[in-house]
Amino acid sequence: MLGSIPDLLRLVAVPVFGWAAYRDVKTRRVPNRTWTPLAVLAVLLLLWDAYAVWTGPLSVGQRLFFVRVAISLGFVVPLSYAFWYIGGFGGADAKAFMLVAVLFPVYPVYYLPTVALPLQQTAIGVFSLTILSNTVLAGVAYPVAVALGNLARGRLSPAMVIGRPVTVADVTEEYGRLLESPDGFDRRGLDLDALRMYLRWRGCTLEDIRSDPTRHRLPTSLPRVPNDPGDGSLATDGGEPAADADDEADAARQAGDDEAFDDPWGAERFLSDIDHSAYGTSPDQLRDGLEVLTEREEVWVSPGIPFLVPMFVGLVVSLTYGDVLFSVLQALGLA
Repeated sequence: MLGSIPDLLRLVAVPVFGWAAYRDVKTRRVPNRTWTPLAVLAVLLLLWDAYAVWTGPLSVGQRLFFVRVAISLGFVVPLSYAFWYIGGFGGADAKAFMLVAVLFPVYPVYYLPTVALPLQQTAIGVFSLTILSNTVLAGVAYPVAVALGNLARGRLSPAMVIGRPVTVADVTEEYGRLLESPDGFDRRGLDLDALRMYLRWRGCTLEDIRSDPTRHRLPTSLPRVPNDPGDGSLATDGGEPAADADDEADAARQAGDDEAFDDPWGAERFLSDIDHSAYGTSPDQLRDGLEVLTEREEVWVSPGIPFLVPMFVGLVVSLTYGDVLFSVLQALGLA
């Protein structure tokens, strides 16, 4: 037999995480229903294993099983929630790691004709921690690859380690955030999801704004009844222009209303009007981003690798090789 029935059933997680990683790359959106069946399976398999161990002969291994489960649930789950709370994880990322903590609290074993997988186990024996460490290592490799790619293409910039240049015409087809402000390099530039929300809310495209930034900078150019901003996904770049937007802008110019400049681009109105946060975007971030996008033809963008991609890689590496970090520490005589 290749392994125990619970361990074999746990392999269902591999295609599910693979699909979630693909969705995360394409849309940065993973439906909540993705995790529900796997969460139910995880709880059932954990209860199955716990019952088998509890009713088995008393041994050191029995006690270790419950200690490892306690570490996985008591450490990885709160850690995932904490990272989500401070903004380090997205909601899908946090749910996925909480799921891993329940589904893989201890090392599974899969028997092949000549070897048993995973090859490298740790002394502590908490498999969710192995997946976590391998995920972090896979994530660290990404900026290194980005920097080398930019260097090979002669793209030298303070942003070269975390971003890549994109033509402004293509910005609304990208995920991530701007790495530029009117003052230069800025790691906390405008989130591109927030940009799409803004464009849809005011009912125009980025091309419209670039064709006449002076008019669109006036808050009186905003529609009387804004559109639903959505969630910033790539489903749309802006919306249908509002019927009264041009009339209001013309009226504001004719009146010479000084108050029109109190809220450039209507940034404050946009952020106060929507019923949820635009990914933490501030009015100044939105204004700075729009100024950059109306003045330049190419900008640096941080694509921000979807965390479910290194998580999927970490899961596959963990199930086959095992703990990479532990192997490195062992080779250095530190473990």
